[in-house]
Amino acid sequence: MTSPVTRNVSILAVALALSACSSLNLVSEKPEAAALDATGAVIHPALWPTGHSGVAADAKVDAQVADLLAKMSVEDKVGQIIQPDINSITVDDVRKYRFGSILNGGNSGPGGNDRALAPEWLKAADAFWAAEMDAPEGRPAIPLIWGSDAVHGNSNIIGATVFPHNIGLGAMRDPDLMREIGAVTAKELRVIGGDWTFAPTIAVVRDDRWGRTYEGYSEDPRIVKDYASAIVEGIQGRPGDADFMAGAHVMATAKHFLGDGGTDGGVDQGDNVYGEEGLRNVFAPPYESAIAAGVQTVMASYSTWRGQKMHGNHALLSDVLVGRLGFNGFVVGDWNGYAQLPGCSKESCPQALLAGIDMYMAPDGWKALYANTLAQVKSGEIPMVRLDEAVTRILRVKLRAGVLGEPKPSARAYAGQWDLLGAPEHRAVARRAVRESLVLLKNENRILPLPPKLNVLVAGDGADNLPKQSGGWTISWQGDGNSRADFPNGSTIFEGIRDAVSAAGGTATLSVDGSAAAKPDVAIVVFGENPYAEFQGDRANVDYQSGNRRDLKLLQELKARGIPVVSVFLSGRPLYVSPEINASDAFVSAWLPGSEGAGVADMLFKKADGTIAYDFHGRLSYSWPRAPEQTPLNVGTEPYYPLFAYGDGMDYAHPRNIGIIPEAPELQASIANTDRYVEGGQALAPWKLAATRDAITVTGPKINLTRNTDGDMALVVTLHVGKTPTAPTSLGVAGGVVDVTEMLRSAGVTATVAVRLSCFRAAGADMRAVDTPLLLSSRGGVTATIVSAGLSPGVGAPVCPPAPQT
Repeated sequence: MTSPVTRNVSILAVALALSACSSLNLVSEKPEAAALDATGAVIHPALWPTGHSGVAADAKVDAQVADLLAKMSVEDKVGQIIQPDINSITVDDVRKYRFGSILNGGNSGPGGNDRALAPEWLKAADAFWAAEMDAPEGRPAIPLIWGSDAVHGNSNIIGATVFPHNIGLGAMRDPDLMREIGAVTAKELRVIGGDWTFAPTIAVVRDDRWGRTYEGYSEDPRIVKDYASAIVEGIQGRPGDADFMAGAHVMATAKHFLGDGGTDGGVDQGDNVYGEEGLRNVFAPPYESAIAAGVQTVMASYSTWRGQKMHGNHALLSDVLVGRLGFNGFVVGDWNGYAQLPGCSKESCPQALLAGIDMYMAPDGWKALYANTLAQVKSGEIPMVRLDEAVTRILRVKLRAGVLGEPKPSARAYAGQWDLLGAPEHRAVARRAVRESLVLLKNENRILPLPPKLNVLVAGDGADNLPKQSGGWTISWQGDGNSRADFPNGSTIFEGIRDAVSAAGGTATLSVDGSAAAKPDVAIVVFGENPYAEFQGDRANVDYQSGNRRDLKLLQELKARGIPVVSVFLSGRPLYVSPEINASDAFVSAWLPGSEGAGVADMLFKKADGTIAYDFHGRLSYSWPRAPEQTPLNVGTEPYYPLFAYGDGMDYAHPRNIGIIPEAPELQASIANTDRYVEGGQALAPWKLAATRDAITVTGPKINLTRNTDGDMALVVTLHVGKTPTAPTSLGVAGGVVDVTEMLRSAGVTATVAVRLSCFRAAGADMRAVDTPLLLSSRGGVTATIVSAGLSPGVGAPVCPPAPQT
């Protein structure tokens, strides 16, 4: 416990008084100081470095491309530049439209099942390949390529090896291990017939409020640059080698070009307001490195640069990326990213192609997009020369990867070798990555490493929780809905501790709430963030558990019982946890370690003979805040006064105590909660729940749900229904209303209603300013109570409910 005086230290005053200089010279985080000048959003390509692809031009390949292009109809060419999601197409669609590529989104899978087992994925790959190769007479059969978010291992697949997320890998400072991780990921993707991963993310993250912070290796472009080339080589192989993008290797994607990690306020898909110099010096270096390593696809960012969407930024996509940096692969858009351009929709966007997007990622609007793009080419709105350029780039990459000469996916190298998914040698690489990624931030009186022959209490909701330790982009998009059974080859942190302790004659007892029949020798408490992905993880600040520090209470209760406490913190970013650190004897940042929880246990215990098994290697690749609102916080900027600086991290060889650290005042409930409205029948701050005879409403501050709507999120409401409605009943959001009478009539006492946000927008809701995210009303009176309400991905019927009855 700290005194009230200590808890109310003015962090700002201390920061201004004690800010220190740094050797890394980067641009200011303040938008008004970020080289804003008369040039506005103008790019000067001549000021950008001249780069070269690691894949040299090949006259033979170019001749093959020209030959194919000459045999293709304009319909064939348009098909090549469109990439639909497998949940919105059939095999017959592939046969008819001749797509250049397909993808599986975060919640997509064969037959609509994102939890399909590995053999079903390979079977689907064969079916789509066969349909594509069934070309009309006289037309070339050009195999499609299948893109997948294998972002920390082949993490869509049950049983695959799941590596730590990138934020942990950045702490390793180990490019060689990154190559191994890339190679394992590629091989496990080959097992299911995959040939393209949408990885690596090479964002330089400059504001930890961003919901994709854990996808970035570091706030420092130097680390990201070093890793970009290493991971690309691991995934693709080395240019010039016989197995480049072949055999055990697949195509890689450098994403998201450009500046996605530097948006103002850390808002996902937001606006990067850095000056051109900052854009060039902070965010571009990793792309230079990836291009030099031969990366063959680059994904455009959702974000804007000074108000201009990247999907429509010709200067950056064409003049800089291709013209100056030397990229000679193809540019793919992000999920419906083109539809965000002014004047565009999911069904039509010539602007994106003209700006430099070579392949539209069109998960669900592909059919109308195909028809409109075809018409725009025929009318001359899209010049044939630009269409041919895009198709040429795609075909060139396919030829380099040997796609045109390969048999069906199941007949390729490693396909169907199910024992490679989560193979012991692959898991060993992941376990080593876990060990190297952990950062020791506190170790008072050398409590760690622990002797294994102890009575160990293991507490916290992250202790025996593989979904939580793996985070988002794991099996499902948000990492939700997963269970221990979805990780047959993994280990929880508790399981690793139990095995280490029992092998030495000790005992390990799991008790999530910390209760125990007898006093243990030590408590290891594992806690932290729950899984999230993309904008669902955006925050208003970097406080952990604002307003309800339930994990802190658990730590304090254990300490009050005289039990030494070792905290293991799971998170996708550095967060303000000074009270939790003060309530711990040791504190380990474990990030999101993935499937190999035993790697965490490796670091906490001595060998049975008392010697150190493994010392801590990880060093912070992000600066750690000393206050809830201390963000942005990046090395090389002033003032710079973090709690733990970039590069910090203890080890057993150099012990030190940190004592009690200052604590900042608690924050009040934040508007950051934009997606959870009611739980257990109670409104969650800052929302208010009100009920009258005719309606139940949730109201609060205005929030922008545009991204959530574009991301196919749904409003999910669980109710206790007192009486089946006899009068029309409607559900509304921000003025957009749909009829849910039949949904409630067909349900039982407990009903769950899921309606996509896009349905409310189609009904007239303004999703840019939502202050009533839920309105349930009935002419005959509402005889129901709301148990829970919030937003969820991947649910809700694709067909919207009808308009309310009149």
